[in-house]
Amino acid sequence: MKAKYFLLILLLTSFFELSAKVLTQKDIPYRENSTDIRNLLDVYYPENTEEAKDVFVFIHGGSWNSGKKEIYWWLGKNMARKNVVSVIINYSLSPESQYEKMASDCAMAIKWVRDSIARYGGRADRIFVMGHSAGGHLAALINTDPRFFVSAGIPNPINGVILNDGFGLDMYEYLTVAETDERTEEFLDAFSRNQETWKTASPMYYLQNVMKPFLVFVGDRTYPAIKLQSKRLYDEL
Repeated sequence: MKAKYFLLILLLTSFFELSAKVLTQKDIPYRENSTDIRNLLDVYYPENTEEAKDVFVFIHGGSWNSGKKEIYWWLGKNMARKNVVSVIINYSLSPESQYEKMASDCAMAIKWVRDSIARYGGRADRIFVMGHSAGGHLAALINTDPRFFVSAGIPNPINGVILNDGFGLDMYEYLTVAETDERTEEFLDAFSRNQETWKTASPMYYLQNVMKPFLVFVGDRTYPAIKLQSKRLYDEL
């Protein structure tokens, strides 16, 4: 009998989470006066905004040359149903842009979050950033290399970074040691052929600046480079 009541409570909890109303604001420009679709973000937030909520910012992956915020609408909605204000961003891609512009876009998006998220019920002092794959590289980079938030004109407002199979934590190691494949030329579009740039672009070389925690997830079947570099990051933090 107790087991049945416990199951009923679980089902009711899941029902209310799924039925909780989520509001959405899409295609908000985070760079002032920009009309570039790569400088837009979407906000998903619970209808109840009486109590300020934690904020989740997601940076998509895609080898630095693909991906878009619209793919991850389900993530924004699911997080909002968990009573978290969620922000899914676009950013510039290669070959038109290199990694500096991408990271600058991410920092500017988070600046917008800090300045504007209260109107959606979010707490500007509780911003957590998740990045997947190439997005993990960008999330880690802006949290470790201070130049991007300095350029944005604000102190780093990130409370924690979540890496989901973060790729490119050490691009110098990857591009000089790992076996090359058909993707290598695509990566050079984002990181150039300058080996010093590969180091400058790598979060692993800025870990002395880390003030806020990392949470690192690595899939069992992910790329070997992701497993190795995620372990290095964990060991060195």
